[in-house]
Amino acid sequence: MTTLHIDSSANLTGSNSRKLGQYLAAKLDKPTVYRDLVSNPVSLPSAEDLMAFKDGTDNGNASLSNFVELSNTLINELKQADTLVIGASMYNFSVSSYLKLWIDAICVAGKTFHYTEQGPQGLCNIEKAYIITVTGGTPVGSSYDHCSSYIEQVCRFIGVKEIYHIDASGSKGSQAEVLSDGERQIDALLAK
Repeated sequence: MTTLHIDSSANLTGSNSRKLGQYLAAKLDKPTVYRDLVSNPVSLPSAEDLMAFKDGTDNGNASLSNFVELSNTLINELKQADTLVIGASMYNFSVSSYLKLWIDAICVAGKTFHYTEQGPQGLCNIEKAYIITVTGGTPVGSSYDHCSSYIEQVCRFIGVKEIYHIDASGSKGSQAEVLSDGERQIDALLAK
């Protein structure tokens, strides 16, 4: 089994979520599949393709075939992982558009979840997810935080068993302090 490490910050060089994600993935010390959703974004499907994708139908468009192929690749990455690391910078109180497109591509009925009489049930066999949420000033876990709670809901929806949060809020302050605090949280989680 592997770690699937997802980066979604538009800041390609100085991102706290990227740095903390690298730190965490190295500490996990196992094979890692890395996906940078900014350098290699999931393309936005057309309305026609999205409706066909969600309905599980084939509209004959080559663009739909390409999207389905990418979705299958992303889902296979999830299915081969037992650990998920998601670096999420908060934009306007929620996830980046890059991360949202990935979520839309991996939440597929019959593949990552299915419906039961008791409600949806996740089909991914992921033991742990680590959500690294970086904000400029919005407190992680506050009523304004629609980023970390949303990612946690998606993780539960696809069947992640344990979910941990790394709070890297306050990134408008000292980067050294934010990174040091984030690394302390990671070390404490991994020592359990």
